[in-house]
Amino acid sequence: MTTPWGEVELTRFPEDPRDRLRAWDASDAYLLRHLAEEKVPLTGAVVVVGDRWGALATALAAHHPTQITDSFLSQEATRANLARAGVEPGAVQLLTTQDPPPEHVDVLLVRVPKSLALLEDQLLRLAPAVHAGTVVVGTGMVKEIHTSTLQLFERVLGPTRTSPAHQKARLIFCTPDPALRRPANPWPYAYALPDGIGPASGRTVVNHAGVFCADRLDIGTRFLLRHLPGPGAARVVDLGCGNGVVGTAVALADPSAEVLFVDESFQAVASAEATYKANGVPGHAEFRVGDGLAGVAPGSVDLVLNNPPFHSHQATTDATAWRMFTGAKRALRPGGELWVIGNRHLGYHVKLKRLFGNCELVASDPKFVVLRAVRKD
Repeated sequence: MTTPWGEVELTRFPEDPRDRLRAWDASDAYLLRHLAEEKVPLTGAVVVVGDRWGALATALAAHHPTQITDSFLSQEATRANLARAGVEPGAVQLLTTQDPPPEHVDVLLVRVPKSLALLEDQLLRLAPAVHAGTVVVGTGMVKEIHTSTLQLFERVLGPTRTSPAHQKARLIFCTPDPALRRPANPWPYAYALPDGIGPASGRTVVNHAGVFCADRLDIGTRFLLRHLPGPGAARVVDLGCGNGVVGTAVALADPSAEVLFVDESFQAVASAEATYKANGVPGHAEFRVGDGLAGVAPGSVDLVLNNPPFHSHQATTDATAWRMFTGAKRALRPGGELWVIGNRHLGYHVKLKRLFGNCELVASDPKFVVLRAVRKD
């Protein structure tokens, strides 16, 4: 990526030479050009929120920014890109959305996330650190910035306007108003599950901002909850756990099961832990933020339950699902099972049969299928 301060080499994480998706886009470049052309002072406390693969943090590393992200993969990409650029360890502070936010912000740079709820939560958490002199600039592709996005900046921080579009990207300029009465932060949000979905019926779900379907049970998970395997698996993984309702349902049905909740989202794993604890489940559970099943010992798992995403930010891709499936096969013991819920049109049965040598249809409706693959060797 060419920046006003030179070129930086960037990759996504995990690095894959076959991946043709870039680690930056026009909105990153537009923001950096604006900072240079307008001579925005970067000598104070610079905070970068939602930096997807570390493009902004790497380009601005000389100014010792603080990066805040919800994504483990984004954070690992940032570490790798900083190292590749020769940045000294510690020059950029890496925080997650679950860490206490900085107490003082002079320049706030916001890469607009896909989730408006996550943006709301982060702006409300950072608002006390913003002062009248803080420079606030958001960035995103035109299709990512809506009237509701601008209204949110205005409601939480102060008067907001946008730039002309350039290469399908747009900037957001916000002038902080210290006298503004901002709303209370509604996150995390909790609600009771409906009846008719097995052991989790009527139970409490806790969602931090940005978690998929944070204010209701999505129809895919609802369908999977009605068709979960019976008790008996000693070690179960809720892979891509989201708010943890699937793993919690397993633990409620079989308190003797050891359940591992895994997601690459810090918000999701915090939600899963809160959901599990809110329901007083007596069993044993572990909560882990990471890249799928990396770090889980081979042949150590009896059952993996998975509702894989088919988007990476705005890009449609099956790369994440494939990594999840291959990781599950490695982690499962011989005879262990992977259960997958997915939209019918995604064709996961083809991938599972190629990888495992088998795939059984457990249940289906006009929109979803539940598939079962068994590790044979």
